[in-house]
Amino acid sequence: MGKLLFKNMAFYGYHGVFAAEKEVGQRVEVDVEMHGDFEAAARADDVELGINYVDVYTIVKDIVEEQEFNLLEGLALTIAEQILDSYEVEKVIVRVRKPQAPIGGLLDYIEAEIVKTP
Repeated sequence: MGKLLFKNMAFYGYHGVFAAEKEVGQRVEVDVEMHGDFEAAARADDVELGINYVDVYTIVKDIVEEQEFNLLEGLALTIAEQILDSYEVEKVIVRVRKPQAPIGGLLDYIEAEIVKTP
């Protein structure tokens, strides 16, 4: 069993329940954790046998930048499902953060985490 991590990918998206969030947009940060058997790719040192990092990044980028969600949970679930549809992995964990969430108070960020298996 192995694990691939994509940490703190940052995009600009239009997600949230408030009209201003959908009009102005904001920074959205995403982590993707993929669990699976990556030994064949590792032993052969062959990118064709493994996970294409650029493709994973592009999946996340396209979803964050081209779709709109009210909830971070919906965004995270959509990313997780698309990754599971694209790759044979045993588990995917997606974390989505909004560093400047408009909650009327100070905080580092709000984060939603979704764990999915095929």
